[in-house]
Amino acid sequence: MSLIQNLQWRHAVKAYDPTKKVSQENIDKIVEAARLAPTSSGLQPFKLIVIDNQELKAKLVDGALNPECMRDCSHVIIFAAWDRYTEERIDYIYDMTTDERGLPRGRFSSYTDQIKGIYLNETAEENHAHIARQTYIALGLALAQAAELKIDTTPVEGFSNAHIDEVLGLKELGLKSVSLMYVGYADEENDWMRTMKKVRLPKEEFIIEMN
Repeated sequence: MSLIQNLQWRHAVKAYDPTKKVSQENIDKIVEAARLAPTSSGLQPFKLIVIDNQELKAKLVDGALNPECMRDCSHVIIFAAWDRYTEERIDYIYDMTTDERGLPRGRFSSYTDQIKGIYLNETAEENHAHIARQTYIALGLALAQAAELKIDTTPVEGFSNAHIDEVLGLKELGLKSVSLMYVGYADEENDWMRTMKKVRLPKEEFIIEMN
């Protein structure tokens, strides 16, 4: 199936079958799609936290607005953004990049000095807002990869970030949760969205063409 057909197939699942688990091979493919997502200046300023442990999910459930989905899905993937940019984080990424490409350290110093001059003079809140937006590109690619594998998903913003961050100790890691992705297989009897027609704005209303 084409990408468009896969996107037409997928929907935000409202009930999962707790007896069905997604294979590690397929989880790896979904995560890899997110890892390969483009990011501003190539900094990859976020982490994916992959959870399939039921005891840990049970601790997170109190922070979810749709607790049954979190409880019954196969895996929960948390997109967690850096709390802010730092000189050390930027240098680490660019040192790794130059090493992997066989280039001398400092090859991109003029560029990294430029982005440090921008990011390090912003507030932590401004940094985090910029970083958080980038996680949605990775989320979209992960959703598309899951659809290609015919694995059901639900993208989630309706949760208590404070609860998730506290349970997982994200503050100590310099991270903040941004969104969740439930992964699994739908409970076909109780997933009421499954039979609903996919509705989007018509192209004439969605697209503004300026020639």
